[in-house]
This record gives sequence, structure tokens and C-alpha cells, in this order.
Amino acid sequence: MTRIQANLLLVFIAFIWGSAFVAQSHGMDHIGPMMFTGVRFLIGAMVVLPLALREHTALSRRGAAPTASDWRHIVLLGGLMLMGAALQQIGIVSTSITNAGFLTALYVPLVPLLGWLMLRQLPHWSVWPGAVACVVGAFLLSGAHELRLSLGDAWVLASTLPWALHVLFVGRWADRMNAPFTVACGQFFVCGVLALAWALWAEPWSWAGLQAASGAILYAGVLSVGVAFTAQVLAQRHAQASDAAIILSSEMVFAAVFGYVLMGDRLSPMGWLGCGLILVSLLAVQLLPARRVATPPPTGHP
Repeated sequence: MTRIQANLLLVFIAFIWGSAFVAQSHGMDHIGPMMFTGVRFLIGAMVVLPLALREHTALSRRGAAPTASDWRHIVLLGGLMLMGAALQQIGIVSTSITNAGFLTALYVPLVPLLGWLMLRQLPHWSVWPGAVACVVGAFLLSGAHELRLSLGDAWVLASTLPWALHVLFVGRWADRMNAPFTVACGQFFVCGVLALAWALWAEPWSWAGLQAASGAILYAGVLSVGVAFTAQVLAQRHAQASDAAIILSSEMVFAAVFGYVLMGDRLSPMGWLGCGLILVSLLAVQLLPARRVATPPPTGHP
């Protein structure tokens, strides 16, 4: 897979995640957030399980099955997924969706910063202005004119660290193990089991609520988790984490489009400007590095 193909796949992933906001909104009418998260991630694990088993068998035959250290990395990825989702959901209880949407987008500049600090990966210069433009675009798209931080905002802000770490490490570890489906299935299972245990302990639930939310759960579980999160593991083996963070932020644009078409949401002129900034930053991180590579080096005089 080429870099351009990986980036286009990331755009497709953002498209699916943007559409899943509608399903998540309807699902929350019937069950709690952790129950929804747990069930949908376990469904996603079941979707990927046949591919993971086939991959694991092939790796075992070559003597390259995941080691104990690899499994620890997979468990850590699942834990990061759960931490990001849980902290965000706790914060949303006591803050506005406007603030939550904008604060979540702050993981975008955090990814290249962590990559530089922890992995000594220096991204292309276009990533830095692109990340800033993406955050400003998220702010405008959220419709916020004034941001007052509350305790709920602090929880949402805390969720950006596990989300950024997940984006930073998922492709790196999947590439090192050469087992993208095993990584995807394993992290889904860990996240799903822990979230479901949390829900059974702390949330009221009923079979009637699960049945009422079944359509939304299946859509989010099969497409948002099974297809999109697995595709993220595949794509990030061939795309830099900093590029991926900016491209995946276009999820907000697709969410706005689906909200407009399916839920009657309308954007203000500032909201459309925010969409434009996110799309410009997306194009910049793809085209500017390619332009540098495509430009031949100057030749010296004989």
C-alpha cells in the first residue's frame, strides 16, 4: 500500500466514523454509553475474528506468532481505546457537546508532539500549521464562541492523551508484529470486555433497551469498529501518525454533513469556514510532502 492509498483509506475511515455519530446518537436513547461501547466493540471483534484466526495460523506456521510482549502491546492498545472513550463520556455528562467536540480535537496537535518527544519522529513541516488549522477549524465547526472550562471539560481534555497515544502506537506496533488483524481483534476484545464490565457494574440496562438500540449497535459495531478501526490499523502501517491524526479529524466534517442530511442540523457561516480549514489542512499534509518528493534535486554544473 502506498502512502497516498493509505491516506485515502484514512479519509474513508473518517467518512464511516462521521456517519456513525448518527447511530451513536440514536443508540444513547435506549442504553448507557459504556453498554453501547462494550457491545459494539465486542461485535467489532467478532467481525474481525475469522481474519485474525487465519492470520495467526499463518504466522504460527512461519514461527512468527505474536509473543508475550506483543500481546501486552495489544492489551495496552485496548486499554487506551477504553480510556479515551470512558474519559470522554464522563466529561460529556457535565459539559456541552460544543466544548466536548472542540476539546477532543486537541489530540490532533498532540500526536506529532508526542511522536517527536517519545519516538524522535520529526514530521514534515506542513503538519504543524495543518494541526493548528485543524484545531481552529474544529473550534469554528463546534459553534463555540466562548470556551469556559469546567470539570467536565477537564475530563474530555484528559481523553485526548489516550486517543493521541493510540493513534501514535497502533500502526507502529501492528507493523512490527506484521499482524494487523490480530492487533485489531485483540484491542477490540479488550476494550469491549472492560467497557461491558463497567456497564454491568455502574449502568442500568435492560434487554428491551438493547433490542431497541440493536440497529444502531450493529451499524456502529460492524462498520465503525469492525471495518473502520481495522482499516485504521492497516492504513497506519503505511502512513505517519501525524498525517493520520489530521486526516482522521475530517470525521468532524463528515459528521456535520450527515447531521445536515439525516438529522436536520444546520451550520453557520463560521461552521462552513471551519469545515474548509479542516479540509485545507487535510490536503496540505498529503500534497506538500508529495511535492517535495516529486521535485528532482538540482544538478550541479559539470
